[in-house]
Amino acid sequence: MNNILIVAATAAEIAPLLEEEKKGRVNNIDFLITGVGMVATAFALGKKLQEKRYDLAINLGIGGSFNRSLSLGDVVFVKEDNFSELGAEDGDAFLPITQLGFGKNQYKSEISNLAQEWIKDLKPVSGITVNTVHGNDSQISRLLHIWPADIESMEGAAFYYACEQEQIPCVQVRSISNYIEKRNRENWKIGLAIKVLNDWVLSKMTLT
Repeated sequence: MNNILIVAATAAEIAPLLEEEKKGRVNNIDFLITGVGMVATAFALGKKLQEKRYDLAINLGIGGSFNRSLSLGDVVFVKEDNFSELGAEDGDAFLPITQLGFGKNQYKSEISNLAQEWIKDLKPVSGITVNTVHGNDSQISRLLHIWPADIESMEGAAFYYACEQEQIPCVQVRSISNYIEKRNRENWKIGLAIKVLNDWVLSKMTLT
């Protein structure tokens, strides 16, 4: 049997899955709700990975898309994620922490055979992790010039960072809930995104 850890920022994002777990229909999976944001994620996951060794950690959540070729409700595999704000400003230029020589911005999935079975049918995308989600057209344009990412979240790179430190196979999977533009909640499809994300996970239960 494989030991799998599912990590989410909020219980709401995996509510259908948690309901199935309460009914005894989910086996060999532990759940960790970290709270929103990269600091909460890295702290909670770091503690959890000290308690138990896992064959695979999966970060589940919803996210916004810069890429209009992705449809709302699409489930994607985030193969790499970047701390897009980690660095320094130099006038109008941004210097990533990698360029400063103090660390790195980019973290990636660690693909084992088990991980590959989970994500083999998903479209791979790139992501950025932020403290403040974008909703300003000029800031979005400037950001994409520096980081040509497909999606954005508030936890992904922190999840990959913690797993890398503990050498745990890991994948990040997100469902697209909205396009990244001036904030307009009427256009968001959060309910749809949560449903398709959880349906996807439940379809993979034979892999546990």
